[in-house]
Amino acid sequence: MAASLLSHGMRRCSARTCAAAAVAVRRGLSSAAPPSVFTRLLLKLNNYFYDVEHIVGWNNWARTLLVRSKNTFFGFAQQNFGDNVAAAYYILTLRGSFRFAGQSEWFRPDSSGKFSYDFMSTPDTQIEEVDLSGTIINHDGLDNLVKQNKLQSLSLRGCPEVDDWFLARLHVFGESLVELDVSHCPCVTVGGLAALQNLRKLQRLDISGLSRLQSPGLVRILLEEMLPHCRVTGAEYEQGLIQPDTREPTEEDHEATSANTGVRHL
Repeated sequence: MAASLLSHGMRRCSARTCAAAAVAVRRGLSSAAPPSVFTRLLLKLNNYFYDVEHIVGWNNWARTLLVRSKNTFFGFAQQNFGDNVAAAYYILTLRGSFRFAGQSEWFRPDSSGKFSYDFMSTPDTQIEEVDLSGTIINHDGLDNLVKQNKLQSLSLRGCPEVDDWFLARLHVFGESLVELDVSHCPCVTVGGLAALQNLRKLQRLDISGLSRLQSPGLVRILLEEMLPHCRVTGAEYEQGLIQPDTREPTEEDHEATSANTGVRHL
C-alpha cells in the first residue's frame, strides 16, 4: 500500500516537473529575439559548406581555373588570323591595352570589358607597346606574345600572377624591349630581377613597391651593374642598407659625446 502511494506521488511530481519545464521552454522561445538576417544567412551557408576552410579552398580553386582559362594559348586564332591578331585579342581579353608599331592609337576595352575588332584590319603590323597593369597574366600566357619581336614597352604593374618564372621568360624580347614596369608585383623576388640580364636594350626599369625585396637599394645597385645602360627607378640607394639606431643611448655613448665635444673646443 505504501509502495503504491509512493509510486503515485512520484508520477505526479514527474508530471508537474515536465509541465513546468515545458512552460519555461515556451516562455524562453517566445521571449528570445528572432535571429538576424546575417545569422540566418550563415545558417543557410552552413547547410552547403562544412566550414570556412572549405569555402576558402573553393574560392582558390575557382581562381585557379579562371587564371588558367584566361592564359590559354590562342592557337586557333594564330592559325587563322596570324600571330599579331592573336596577340592583340589575348591582350584585350585580359582587359589590357596595346599600340601597334607605327600607329598612335591605343586599343583598349571599355569598363565592361567589351572592345572593337578594328585591330583585325592590320594583321601584318606587330605590337610595339603593351599595358597589362593589374591583369592576371602569367608565364603560360606569354606564349601568346613571344612572337612580337618589335615589342618595346611592357607594363606589368600590380600583376598578382607575375613571378620569377615569368621574368625569366622575358629573354625572348632581349633585342627589342626598352621599357619594363614590374612595380607592385607581389610575387617578384631578386631572383626574377636577376634574370633580366638578358634584356640588353632595356633603358628604363621600374621596381617600386616590390614587397619581397629585403634590400631594394642593394638590388638597384646590382641591376645597374648588370644593365649599365638602364635607368632603374622605384628604389633609393639607402633603402635596406642603412638601419636606423633605435637603441637607448648608454653612459659610454654620453661620455664619448662629451669627449668629442671637448676635443672640438680645444
